[in-house]
Amino acid sequence: MAPRSESQTNLPRNMSRVMSESDFSGTDQIDHRDYKVRKSALIGLINWSHVVGTFVPHAFLLSVVFSVSQLIYNYAWLANNPVRDEFVKVLNDAIEEPVIFTVGLKVNLLICAVIYYIARMDNAVYLLNFSTFEPPSSWKVSHDEILQMMKNQNCFTEESLSFMKRILARSGTGQATAWPPGIVQCLKGEKTDNTIEASRKEAEIVITDIVDKALKKAKVKPSEVDILVINCSLFSPTPSLCAMVISKFGMRSDIQSYNLGGMGCSASLISIDLAKNMLQRRSTGGIALVVSTETITPNLYHGNERGFLLQNTLFRCGGAAMVLSNKMTDGRRAMYKLLNTVRVQGTTQDAYNAVYETQDKEGHRGVTLSKEIVKVAGKCMEKNLTTLGPYVLPLSEQIPVGLALVGRFLCKSTSKVLLSLGLDGAAKSVLTSAPKHYVPDFKRGVDHFCIHAGGRAVIDGIEKNLKLELYHTEPSRAALYNYGNTSSSSIWYELQYIQDQQTSNPLKKGHRIMQVAFGSGFKCTSGVWLKL
Repeated sequence: MAPRSESQTNLPRNMSRVMSESDFSGTDQIDHRDYKVRKSALIGLINWSHVVGTFVPHAFLLSVVFSVSQLIYNYAWLANNPVRDEFVKVLNDAIEEPVIFTVGLKVNLLICAVIYYIARMDNAVYLLNFSTFEPPSSWKVSHDEILQMMKNQNCFTEESLSFMKRILARSGTGQATAWPPGIVQCLKGEKTDNTIEASRKEAEIVITDIVDKALKKAKVKPSEVDILVINCSLFSPTPSLCAMVISKFGMRSDIQSYNLGGMGCSASLISIDLAKNMLQRRSTGGIALVVSTETITPNLYHGNERGFLLQNTLFRCGGAAMVLSNKMTDGRRAMYKLLNTVRVQGTTQDAYNAVYETQDKEGHRGVTLSKEIVKVAGKCMEKNLTTLGPYVLPLSEQIPVGLALVGRFLCKSTSKVLLSLGLDGAAKSVLTSAPKHYVPDFKRGVDHFCIHAGGRAVIDGIEKNLKLELYHTEPSRAALYNYGNTSSSSIWYELQYIQDQQTSNPLKKGHRIMQVAFGSGFKCTSGVWLKL
């Protein structure tokens, strides 16, 4: 992500949150240096297999050198021994009498074998590098130009245009976000082109750009890629987008490719998880390329129902490509290591209908958001973080959570017993005295947060629920302002911002980054990375 000029962003260097009607955060900003955690509290979070595995190539080489040195020394000692006949006998009966294999050499070989075994048990997955799509200036439009594009569709009522104008003003998006050329061309008096060819052209421009940059940054040749995963929720042509990439870059004919659709803004971490599982099933290790994008051209809603109009004001062009590897030799040159991925799928009808592609009463296709989406998202996020917590939180945060759960269970059980005895008053008193749910402080185990830039309300809500500081949500607000809601790729624009631009909470070696995204279905996905 190339740094933008002040004229492009109009944001101060230490970027504050975009103010909203529902201001959940306080006004006092705490510096990242003021938020300290005792190192002893984080000892339990150390992944020792990673510590060993990271240095396996060096330790293995050192062990081999030491072993060869011992062999040479033992050989020289026996060769200079007056009893040369005995030396020849040793060489002839090396299996029965391996004199040159001394105790020290055997111990060294055993240590080498143990180190190798531990490293293979860890089976780490590394992020070698990644890239995000930087749209050309001809794709970028202001709020006024977006509204003019909507007017030029000649299908929206004044009420709908006024509604979209209000949404844009409160969206948190900036004045230079990207729309595809097939739609932008209507500003020049040309007819909007939302054909399959225009859609394919948008996808090809975005995907080709990010794949080329990601492979070059990771120093990986297209022929070295073993697994290809592409997620694009609302555009699934035939041949697939995977086929387009394989043909464009001349990848191998035996490459394993997967094209994911319909999974919404949470699809990137789902793709990462799929690539991780596929890599870990390869005994010799491998390289995976993951591409996350969304195609806007065929998905402009042309009706006037408010539930559908949101998609015309929030979504923008974007994409990201990530190169993963589980080869031990790549551990030293990788940028990040994948620590955990968690995916939670809502199973109720409300969850299924929360984000739904359908047609309005007049037959116009679009995506609508239900009134239950906030409630559904909250439940999915709670389950997700409950699952993720034990892997990233220190014991000082896990113990209060456990005590609160035990206390509530005991109070509920006691209340049921009292009710069965007819002591309703006592049962009610016990229930009211039950301890509240303890909300763990994820800032104790995570240094940076990449919250899906689905909109200002999404960022505000997570900032409130996780009690984050302003510098924690700064990357999400910056990505939303500079690029809009780029769907599944938004969390990578945020990581790019943390890596290249953020000064209020600079990224350092050993820091943990948590990505959180939401998508149709309804799904909440999260992933934690370690900066190497």
